[in-house]
Amino acid sequence: MSTADVPERLIGRPVAAARRLSGGDLSAVFRLTLADGGTLIAKRAATATSEADMLRAIRAAGVPAPQVIAVKGEWLLMEDVAASAPVCAAWPDLAGNLTLLHAALGKDYGWPIDHAFGAVAIENRPATDWPIFWAERRLLCHLPFVRPDLARRIERLAGRLHDHLPRRPPPSLLHGDLWGGNVLVAGNRIAALIDPACYRGDREVDVAMLTLFDRPPDSFFDALALDTDWRNRQPIYRLWPLLVHLRLFGNSYADSVDAALAVLGC
Repeated sequence: MSTADVPERLIGRPVAAARRLSGGDLSAVFRLTLADGGTLIAKRAATATSEADMLRAIRAAGVPAPQVIAVKGEWLLMEDVAASAPVCAAWPDLAGNLTLLHAALGKDYGWPIDHAFGAVAIENRPATDWPIFWAERRLLCHLPFVRPDLARRIERLAGRLHDHLPRRPPPSLLHGDLWGGNVLVAGNRIAALIDPACYRGDREVDVAMLTLFDRPPDSFFDALALDTDWRNRQPIYRLWPLLVHLRLFGNSYADSVDAALAVLGC
């Protein structure tokens, strides 16, 4: 079976060519050129159905994301969104779009179904207490997979999260994997947010992920109107993606996990 066979059946249109795109560490992503000259993006991953629901949720919040064309099994077909600039060209527009995204509030923290980054499960079972959600679904779940010394320190931090995190921040719709590579920019505007790992939680989580690899200007944070002590919580929220990277990509991230725990006194 060729790469084009399933997409052709899903859309009922012939595919002239399929080119694999770079950067798909956790899934296979292709640009399909249709016989009529149009293009689509095809993504093959076990999480295709949940990702489709997340893209729809982002669009429903008024934030640009690729339109879902079809989804079945491991295949997700999406609109091909043109991008021409890095995220640094559109910090003001990204702040505006994140404000819209985070204003889409839910009742509890979490998401209706679990998700995954490759082999790393993302547990999303809803909770009404945010520190408990973060401790159980984002920190303690990694203990069996990290060095014993790191596991002990993570466990100590998880046990005192009520001293660091608000118990009931607004349950904002989060992108969940918001780094510069998942923000498509055309000119100085956001063309689309891609590759979501959505759930409801403290909006500062998206900021923490974004600042892990990117360096927004102060004006970006000012536009988000974050709480005055938001920076104190960033090491806690950055710890989760660092642990995910440690499990996915190996010990090159161990020093970053160690440093984040040290900042938190653990």
